Amino acid sequence: MKTILVTATEESTGKTAVALALAKLAAERGLSVGYMKPKGTRLQSNVGKTLDEDPMLARELLDLDAEMHDLEPVVYSPTFVEQAIRGREDPDELREQVRESFDELAADKDLMVVEGGGKLTTGGIVGLTDPDVADLLDAEVLLLSKYAQAGDVDDLLAAADDVGDRLLGVLFNAVQEGNFDGLETEVVPFLEGRGVPVLGVVPREQELAGVTVADLAEELSAEQLNSAPGDAFVERFLVGAMSGDSALRHLRRTKDAALITGGDRPDLQRVALEAPGVKCLILTGGFRPPGAVVGKAEEKGVPVLLVQSDTLTTIERAEDIVRSGRTRDAETVDRMRDLLHDHADVEAIVGDGGGASTGEDAESERSEE
Repeated sequence: MKTILVTATEESTGKTAVALALAKLAAERGLSVGYMKPKGTRLQSNVGKTLDEDPMLARELLDLDAEMHDLEPVVYSPTFVEQAIRGREDPDELREQVRESFDELAADKDLMVVEGGGKLTTGGIVGLTDPDVADLLDAEVLLLSKYAQAGDVDDLLAAADDVGDRLLGVLFNAVQEGNFDGLETEVVPFLEGRGVPVLGVVPREQELAGVTVADLAEELSAEQLNSAPGDAFVERFLVGAMSGDSALRHLRRTKDAALITGGDRPDLQRVALEAPGVKCLILTGGFRPPGAVVGKAEEKGVPVLLVQSDTLTTIERAEDIVRSGRTRDAETVDRMRDLLHDHADVEAIVGDGGGASTGEDAESERSEE
């Protein structure tokens, strides 16, 4: 049996989408595939318990007959971290718990895909960083990284050193089109010359990088005050604490952004509507703007969302939504599956199933379904 641990140099690098897409690609090659996320880090309230959303999606998409306490043996919540710092969590017991859950899930599997938690170093408080987990489960490590500038290679090399001999290779994810040439012609050869294999360079797609205004409105439980379409994508947020000309200059330099400001700031709202990069207004505190602002937004095709929460709470929630992106649904995993098929050395990552159907055969089978 082969075990792959998917980790990353930083948070929000696409681990869930990549891990589940690799699992699907392996299944298409005839492998019996299992999944595990030892440290639950993406938390939500569910039936009175704190659960990670990622194993729940994996169980659904991969049709796994597994218990949540095995898929996610350690709930790495703020409360857990506080208890661990106070010495109320036993690292040896936790390691044994992870190992027992892994053995249960791995029975009769050809491949286990293990998703890291947060980033490479998450879990250090209890001796369960991703390199620690890789050693515990005898896993090869696929290291995900983003790339925007040459200096990013520093962090990547440091992460590769942490992983050590278990490094299977690096996968660059969500690479901007303008960064492709330098990455492929200079960075990749440099890394491979340093003994760091590069197994893929996956292009950035806006559908995977942000969320639509409509999705944002739903997640924030916001009321839309006009009928402007909600299909624009939002990737970042601006906080409306400025005024006048300085605000307009700043807003004009941004793109794919939502302005979050109090509903009692019509001056700033009007300025924001002049900036083409502002895709929606999110007005906080339950204050409704003047009708003239709503009308102008309608004319410009900019949705106006009204929330009852204060600005700080709204910013935190909105950033979490965008950071999560659309990686928690079947459509996103399928799209990532296609991207990996086209831009990564899937066979080097998951194997070919020992004579099972090849990638081309699997693609043909998908077309016939």
